[in-house]
Amino acid sequence: MSTRTSASATHRSTLRSGRLSRPAVSARRGQSNLEIPSDSKDATLTVDGKTVTLTNLAKVFWPEDQITKRDLLQYYADVSGYLLPHIRSRAMVMKRYPDGAYGEFFFQKRAPSSRPEWVPVCEILHPSANVVDFPVINDLAGLLWVVNLGCIDLNPWYACCDDVDRPDYLHFDLDPTPGAEFPLVLEAALLIREALDALKIKSYPKTTGSRGIHIYVPIVRGPVQKEVWTFAKAFSISIAQKHPKVLTSEYRVAKRPANRVLVDYNQNAWGRTLASVYSVRPKPHAPVSAPVTWEEIERGIAIEDFRMDNMKQRLEQTGDLFRPLLLQKNRFNLSALQ
Repeated sequence: MSTRTSASATHRSTLRSGRLSRPAVSARRGQSNLEIPSDSKDATLTVDGKTVTLTNLAKVFWPEDQITKRDLLQYYADVSGYLLPHIRSRAMVMKRYPDGAYGEFFFQKRAPSSRPEWVPVCEILHPSANVVDFPVINDLAGLLWVVNLGCIDLNPWYACCDDVDRPDYLHFDLDPTPGAEFPLVLEAALLIREALDALKIKSYPKTTGSRGIHIYVPIVRGPVQKEVWTFAKAFSISIAQKHPKVLTSEYRVAKRPANRVLVDYNQNAWGRTLASVYSVRPKPHAPVSAPVTWEEIERGIAIEDFRMDNMKQRLEQTGDLFRPLLLQKNRFNLSALQ
């Protein structure tokens, strides 16, 4: 077992039952050929030598389209070669929907005691001095295991488990306030890109799969999460002041203006998570948080363009548009601005 302690004494992490590593570009690109059984209620599969039990496969998760839990598991198996490099070696916060997309949900941080021994955990010491053992999803077997628990979308930690204080990306969550339509979100995203380009910072957009756009910036790992948050806050306030008819950085809901797009910098805070790239969202017709190009944003897109039923075909055409987030080159050195 290997352990590293971050600069902050209150945030410490250890990986158990697995090898500590930084995420890397997977040598196994593309999609899995695994077929989830469609003729049985439950199934036990052997995936890369690991036994995975899947339950309630016929349960309907999206009634309007008769999308079942089996369909959800099959989607994640199909895109696993693209998805896994983005969540590997990171603690996973489980958001569980046992009754489907429109049922009650609950968050679970601690890995359940029933987890298979081959699912590693990342032990993170929180400011409250409680140690939380989060599951870490490193492979297809682990991915099927966590989705089988009812996790429709996946919410990984921003930093890797070997140093949970030091993320390797920052992001801007563009969220429309009441009255704002999605075309305004696209306009806001282009304003963010323009401002980042002026600082020579490369950025990569994806749909949230809900109402907005996430813009990610790969950074050189070094600054702690609070420093990343501080930069994101200053940037967000500055650009909102330059474009007050489109953007707001007002975090207090009562004072937040309508018909604007919130640049939510607070999602960069320590311990927060966002739905990962390629995550299915619990919204009508099973939309996916999908990487898009800036050209697509310029032409105009809609959240519902990217769904569980068409993402496999899109990936075959585009490949992983978020691959630059996995590479070590062309990362922005945030420390240079401090």
